[in-house]
Amino acid sequence: MSGIWMAYLITFGWALVGSVSMGLGIIIAIKMFDLSTKDVDEWELVKQGNIPIAIILASMIISLGIVVSAAIHP
Repeated sequence: MSGIWMAYLITFGWALVGSVSMGLGIIIAIKMFDLSTKDVDEWELVKQGNIPIAIILASMIISLGIVVSAAIHP
């Protein structure tokens, strides 16, 4: 029984590490993207309904998720 609880604890730990890594990675990536495109306010364009900008931001977040998941996979 102890082995199962340890496995659950390890799984929960990896899930926590993955969530925190993903959150920090998204925040850092979006800030860097905003800094690299100073002349364009992406969030205002998304609010105005600019679908291509929304697709670019979504693809950046998805690709970051793939990188983070590959980095923390045991």
